Amino acid sequence: MFAIIDYGMGNVRSIYNAFTLLGKEVTITDDPKIIAESEAIILPGVGAFSDAMNNLTKKGLIEVLQNEIIVKKKPYLGICLGLELLAEQSHEGGMFPGLGWLKGEVVKIQSQQSAIKIPHIGWDDTKIIKNNTLFNEIVEPSYYYLHSYHLKLDPDEENIVTSICEYGGVEIVSSIHKENIFATQFHPEKSQETGLKLLQNFIEWVTQNVKK
Repeated sequence: MFAIIDYGMGNVRSIYNAFTLLGKEVTITDDPKIIAESEAIILPGVGAFSDAMNNLTKKGLIEVLQNEIIVKKKPYLGICLGLELLAEQSHEGGMFPGLGWLKGEVVKIQSQQSAIKIPHIGWDDTKIIKNNTLFNEIVEPSYYYLHSYHLKLDPDEENIVTSICEYGGVEIVSSIHKENIFATQFHPEKSQETGLKLLQNFIEWVTQNVKK
C-alpha cells in the first residue's frame, strides 16, 4: 500500500484516482502509523511553500517523513510542491526553510520575455536528460505544469536532475532522482497516458526494490 500524504495542500484525490486506475492500493492519510507501514510515500501539493511546511509541522509529519524516507530509505515520490519542499529554503513570500533533503533553494521563475506569463500553467515539452526508471519507455514527453517557483540546485546536486523544461528562456528542473527519492515539478496525475506511464514505472520500481 502507498500512502498519499494529506496535509491540506492541493487535490490529492486526482493522484489517488490515478494510482487506483493503475491497480495499485493507495490510501490518503495524515496518520504517522499508516505512513510508517506503507510501501512508499507520495507527497503532492499545490500552493504556498510556507503554508505547506507549516501544515506538515502542525500535523506532526516532519519526523515520520524524515525517519521513513531519509533514515529507512522508503521510496518517495514528490509532485510539484512535493519536489520544492525537498530544498533547503524557499524565497516564496520571504525566506522559509524546507525539508533540507536536497542542497538548493526554490526561486521565482524570472523570465526576460515580457509575453511570458507567470505562473507557468499548462502542457510543456519535457526533455529527458538522464536515463531514469520513471521515464522507462517514455520518449519526448509533454507534461502538465502549474507553478510560479522552481528548484535551483547547488552545482554538486545537479547530477540528480533527470529532466528539464524551458519556459520563457528559464531552465526548469522538471524531475530529480536521488537514491530512493523521486520528484517531479509537473503533474503526472494530470498528464494523461504519459503521466500514467510514469506512475506505473514508479510502482514497478518500488515492487522491484522494496523488500516485503
